[in-house]
Amino acid sequence: MKNKFLIGLTTLGLTALLFTSCSKVPQVEIDAANTAIEAAKTAGAEQYQYEGFVALQDSMKSVMVNIENQKSKFIKNYSDAKTQLDAVTVMAQSVLQNTLTRIEEVKVEVQNTTAEVKTLIETNRQLIKEAPKGKEGATALLAIKEELNVIETTLTNAETKFSANEYLTALDMVKASKEKATSINTELTEVIAKYKSNVKGRK
Repeated sequence: MKNKFLIGLTTLGLTALLFTSCSKVPQVEIDAANTAIEAAKTAGAEQYQYEGFVALQDSMKSVMVNIENQKSKFIKNYSDAKTQLDAVTVMAQSVLQNTLTRIEEVKVEVQNTTAEVKTLIETNRQLIKEAPKGKEGATALLAIKEELNVIETTLTNAETKFSANEYLTALDMVKASKEKATSINTELTEVIAKYKSNVKGRK
């Protein structure tokens, strides 16, 4: 009889412990999730993993709504909330890693594109020497030289942005520079080819 009584007390104690554990706001898990989200944000997730970061924030908001709902109940149970918070923490860590990976990709792309544009500029300057120098041609070539100077200035500004860790801005700048330098290259190549063809035809 005594043993049954002790067993009953033990069971009751475990039940009370379990109930108390499930009924307490999971503050440790909340703090862990918020810390992980803040780490992702600090790394630049809003810029480099925008959709993933928004989804992360939405998930956290959803969990907090669940927690607030449980607070209003007489019998509270935060077990699901704890599981969800753990999932949010893992999600935040993934977003952080993806952010860091994307930043490295952007840095490499900026550096490679910058090198390509510099090569195009040199090529275009060489093509200018080969282009026909008629009255209209001279005026057009002067304008192209000015455009190349502007592109070089843009590259310098992009390098400044890069040094300031503004990698996406730098990427936009070098991409625009490449597009313009490529357009000039195409224009010069076509003009020179047409000029050489006409010269050959007159011989």
